[in-house]
Amino acid sequence: MEYFLQNNFILESSVAEKLYFDYAAPQPIIDYHSHLSPHILACNQPFENMTKLWLQDDHYKWRAMRAFGVEELFITGEVDPREKFRKWAEVVPYTIRSPLFHWTHMELKNPFGIKELLNPYTADRIYNQTLEQLQSEDFKPRKILQNFNVEMQGTTDDPIDSLMDHQQLRQEESGIKVLPSFRPDQVFNINQGDGYRNYIQQLEQVSYTKISNFESLIAALKKRIDYFHLAGCVSSDHSFPSMPVPHFTIEEADQIFQQVMNGDDSQAEKVHTSFTFYALTELCKLYYDKGWVQQFHLGALRDGNINKAKIAGSNQGYDSIGDYAQATQLSFFLSHMEGEAQLAKTIIYNLNPSDNALFAAMIGNFQGDGIKGKIQLGSAWWFLDHLDGMTQHLNELSNIGLLSTFIGMTTDSRSFVSYSRHDYFRRLLCNLLANDIRKGYLPHDIPFIGSVIKDICYQNIKNYFNL
Repeated sequence: MEYFLQNNFILESSVAEKLYFDYAAPQPIIDYHSHLSPHILACNQPFENMTKLWLQDDHYKWRAMRAFGVEELFITGEVDPREKFRKWAEVVPYTIRSPLFHWTHMELKNPFGIKELLNPYTADRIYNQTLEQLQSEDFKPRKILQNFNVEMQGTTDDPIDSLMDHQQLRQEESGIKVLPSFRPDQVFNINQGDGYRNYIQQLEQVSYTKISNFESLIAALKKRIDYFHLAGCVSSDHSFPSMPVPHFTIEEADQIFQQVMNGDDSQAEKVHTSFTFYALTELCKLYYDKGWVQQFHLGALRDGNINKAKIAGSNQGYDSIGDYAQATQLSFFLSHMEGEAQLAKTIIYNLNPSDNALFAAMIGNFQGDGIKGKIQLGSAWWFLDHLDGMTQHLNELSNIGLLSTFIGMTTDSRSFVSYSRHDYFRRLLCNLLANDIRKGYLPHDIPFIGSVIKDICYQNIKNYFNL
């Protein structure tokens, strides 16, 4: 059987191939948002096996395995790594039409050079081959990034993180910029009782600031933002169901925050959203002053399986798309920051495909200030980073905004071989524009269309983050 993943994968014409191979493929990768471990990069120790590299933190694969009926023991349990890999190999043939089928074989082909399908019959052979390869210098974490031509890798980091790994990587001049992103989600969880108070105590320690009220909380966070900035940080990141709006005054929110810090949680839930709004807007002013990019991931329904979340904890692959109201809250928040003359460059990621046009239209309300694409519709994210989702995203952005100012793909991944998603996106982008050329919707001006593709894949991103 002929191997399906040929060089012209997704590229349906010679025009698409020309655009991809001459303009898209050579561009370095700036992966501005991911969940890769900076500690793994700093240590630069080989991965023990493919299970560690591939399956340990990949919620996409976990969900597919659960859907196929694989016992949880072989997904997140303490089982021999080879057995876990075999179970994944059983599932892979039945992921057809899922991006997982494509990504799995793209990641075997690059960087491992494996051009056979993963299934129960090939599982042990592929596991053994990769086991040997992973022990070589060429497959250490930093080498993997170099193989994919990664120029900058963004990580996601809590305000209390030491950033020692980032500092080590900078001192060692590894050849790849590894930059932190400021992710203060836990700061807003005023309704989490003792867990929240414990977190604030840690924030006090790293900021050398006694936190007793709202003002001192922001002062502590400002110190951490200064610290992150010195470590090379150029962006913040946040995840909300929808943008918070205030229902109480800042004085009321501050009073209840003080009550929470004194152990009284009775009013915390009702003021949670208002507290989040006030804390977030103060942080966004600080981002603006630093010249950072702020990112908002909106629309996820977290821990949707309440029973499993109680057993396994959060972030175990039981999240899904939420159907939250977005327009009014998002418009209010962006208007507020613009009214303060402190609206930073902003990337807004949408998770519900029915809201793509809404988000694409919303960003057009807040552009300007001499910055191309100041407010961005973030790349197709999580449940949308497949061929249909990316196509819908690009079409909505093209129809309502300016595709030419888009800052392209990011992995949003925990896997060190997930850069195939950049290749996936670039092939799709080139094929989409090539089809428009073939239909006569665009001029047959390969140099110009190619320059737009180069911008989307690389130059727009470099300029946007001031790299």
